[in-house]
Amino acid sequence: MKKTSAFQLRCGAVLAAASLLCAAGAATAQTKTIYIGMNGGTMEKAYTQYVFPAFEKLHGAKVVVVPGTSSDILAKAQANKDKPQMHLMFLDDGIMYRAIGMGLCEKQQASPVLNDIYPAARLKNDMATGVSLGMTGLAYNKKMFTEKGWAAPTSWMDLADPKYKGKVVFQSMPSSTFGLHGFLMFNRIQGGTDKNVEPGFKVWGGSIGPNVLEYIPSSAKISEMVQTGEAALFPLTPTAVAALKTKGIPVEYAQPKEGSVVLMVAQCVIAKNSEPDLAQKLAQFLLSPLAQANVLQFGAQIPTNPKAPVVGDGVEQVKMINGYMKNAVTLDWDAINESRPAWNTRWNKTIER
Repeated sequence: MKKTSAFQLRCGAVLAAASLLCAAGAATAQTKTIYIGMNGGTMEKAYTQYVFPAFEKLHGAKVVVVPGTSSDILAKAQANKDKPQMHLMFLDDGIMYRAIGMGLCEKQQASPVLNDIYPAARLKNDMATGVSLGMTGLAYNKKMFTEKGWAAPTSWMDLADPKYKGKVVFQSMPSSTFGLHGFLMFNRIQGGTDKNVEPGFKVWGGSIGPNVLEYIPSSAKISEMVQTGEAALFPLTPTAVAALKTKGIPVEYAQPKEGSVVLMVAQCVIAKNSEPDLAQKLAQFLLSPLAQANVLQFGAQIPTNPKAPVVGDGVEQVKMINGYMKNAVTLDWDAINESRPAWNTRWNKTIER
């Protein structure tokens, strides 16, 4: 991805002018610190280098990332719910619904930018908002597929194709959104719903199960398993595939004919935090065209604000995601979260034994 652009230069000029307007006040005011929980790696780097500095200049504040998986961040927020140590948090959409249900989020204030984002990115009456749009589909080891003369996968049921025996890597449903998505799509194909997973559990052991080499807790091992030739096929997002390809990992994304599963990274302002006004300002800023354009260009995060300018490689990325969204599936997270503890127990006892 290009590291500079005409758009970036123009934004730099705008930010410089804006920062001058508030420089006098910011210089004399005490610097306030906002803590935000989010995934580390590429996402953290994009925000800390290309988004947070602009907010810090405009508001005379400091933004500090608390890195971790969605489950890690949720656990920290829950443990400190009476006296929060974070002000905002980024969570996968399914986990965000749990956070809202736990009373960990406060409603985001009305603002023009809130009206600009896609309606699907406004969660639970604006208790949270999507900052990045994506979906879970299939990814495959391009090098292995080429060597064996295999055609690219086209269906979730390809995971059950006997030719992939011992070559499917599947994320554990209890710990991974990707694993949950993959299982629920398989369950739908078998006639199940987000409320009834009996069909999926009933036939997994005689279908996809025999092909699975390993159930992994997260996707962190996939790059290694592709390079060693262990992994041929696995659930993943287009964004994650793009990140692996930039590292030279021979993977490609495939959109299943049954549809991918919508996966948003959402943000919420944490209830009872120590800087509610500043936290609300940051939440608004992260939905702005400027912020969303920069994390697209430098972090491959697909905007939820259609007004975000798109430049360079981002043009093709956004076009690609919009195409995938045409048959993407949304889940009933309230129903899923109500039943998921029981599903997790059953998965651990009957599948990951």
